[in-house]
Amino acid sequence: MLQVEDLDVYYGDVQVLKGVTLDVKEKELVAVIGANGAGKTTLLKTISSLLKPRNGSITFEGKRTSDMEAHKVVNEGIIHVPEGRLLFPDMTVQENLEMGGFQIRNTSTLAQRMEAAYEMFPILKERSNQLAGTLSGGEQQMLAVGRGMMAGPKLMLFDEPSLGLSPKLVQQIFEMILRINKDLGVTVLLVEQNVKHSCQISDRAFVIENGEVVLKGCGAEMLENEHVRRAYLGL
Repeated sequence: MLQVEDLDVYYGDVQVLKGVTLDVKEKELVAVIGANGAGKTTLLKTISSLLKPRNGSITFEGKRTSDMEAHKVVNEGIIHVPEGRLLFPDMTVQENLEMGGFQIRNTSTLAQRMEAAYEMFPILKERSNQLAGTLSGGEQQMLAVGRGMMAGPKLMLFDEPSLGLSPKLVQQIFEMILRINKDLGVTVLLVEQNVKHSCQISDRAFVIENGEVVLKGCGAEMLENEHVRRAYLGL
């Protein structure tokens, strides 16, 4: 479904991604793990076309998307839930959800997706007229995911969805991502520093260090890898 080939990405003269190659099959949940500053967020921004690679290519469902503008990548069905949520804090919950469906012209479809978002996150329906900036951290993350779901994604890119949340909420967020993948059939590429949780729920995982893919394999099996255990689990 998604094929990333030999990706080189720079910020100015500084190379951040070095020949990154990975793939995501339809309906898979694939995790990309690594330390802070490894290049994980840069990878997602490049897939979303917010950044352009200097070398390499990105193909989605047979179409080369690395040359597309970001809004056209969204139209192809690639939806990015960014690190830090990046909600519109002075807009209501409902208005934020409507922004997620900005490209929908059919009012009936928009209403159906809004109802589906509220069904997934009932607390958002209770808070529909509340300003997004006044929500708790967990509620804001739910809203960020709900906003992404409004676009009808084929592939969802999650960037550090558990960041800054309590352990209880972290568990809920990972359960929600698993539900989106397994129950709703949405393909997921998950970027996380929480190695244990992300490997436990993923079909496959890639480890990025210093901008390069250094390991890949079955998600659960990665937890038994000696390098992963030593470098990321402190074992």
